[in-house]
Amino acid sequence: MKAIPINTYNSPNVISDLIFQLKVKDVMNSSPISIGPDATLRQVQYLMKEQKITGVPIVQNGHLLGIVSVDDIITALDYGTIEEKVYQHMTRNLILLQDDMPVSFAISYFDKFKFHRFPVLNKQKELVGMVTSRDITGKLLVELNKTLESLEQQNIDTNLKSTINRVQSFSIKQKDFESAGYASTQIKKLLKSSGINPKIIRRVSVACYELEMNIVVHSFGGEIIAEFSPEAVEITAKDYGPGIKDTALALQKDWSTADEWTRSLGFGAGMGLPNVQNASDEFHISSSEKGTEVISKIYLNQEVTK
Repeated sequence: MKAIPINTYNSPNVISDLIFQLKVKDVMNSSPISIGPDATLRQVQYLMKEQKITGVPIVQNGHLLGIVSVDDIITALDYGTIEEKVYQHMTRNLILLQDDMPVSFAISYFDKFKFHRFPVLNKQKELVGMVTSRDITGKLLVELNKTLESLEQQNIDTNLKSTINRVQSFSIKQKDFESAGYASTQIKKLLKSSGINPKIIRRVSVACYELEMNIVVHSFGGEIIAEFSPEAVEITAKDYGPGIKDTALALQKDWSTADEWTRSLGFGAGMGLPNVQNASDEFHISSSEKGTEVISKIYLNQEVTK
């Protein structure tokens, strides 16, 4: 299966905005077809044929136990186990999404794991949907059409003068995936309306988004502060701890202290701070057990090389 040909780094800005704004619950199929653990593989086979699907989640009392795929059915037919119970043959080690995650994570999952679908759980760990690549691209097309229609009706009359000497701050809560990406989206919108070079805007939004997600995932909460001047945008990320023991290691690609659960959600790949440093013209980090402060400064009036 091919990965979704969309990402947050080289897609058009309007699509990148949608990727950050939409949540998994906005694109998922919220009425997934499922079956109980005592059903037979033969019943699953008939269900797949009837519903024209290639995977069925196994659910009991609202909780996901596993998945049976069309490959499992083919194996059962080959080995004569098609009449056995699904709980004996279902896949239990699953890669999951949460319904309040940004769509950007779902897109990265399809690229990383090469699966056809992913189960979606809510905060109570209940199955609330399934996501396929078709669900994502279909929703993006719908929202893109709405955005383009809205832009055609707007007469944007703002420029750099309305942006300079402005300071904006955003409170970031621990594990608040539902609001994740809001700060970077708002900052990007402000810069776009001011006629800033799109490549510079992309660098600012990448730096801000990575800093924002670091606070959500790894800290006790904090804030993002954006300071605008005619020369530069300075993004400051402050959190309330627990701090980074070795900032030099934290800036190395692929280095991470994320636990297994955090990694299973698609976080903790060890690219956040290196991405921020790479996007910045000036970069500073300091950390103690009381908290971490990262400053990313990106100049607006320059020949873009990054």
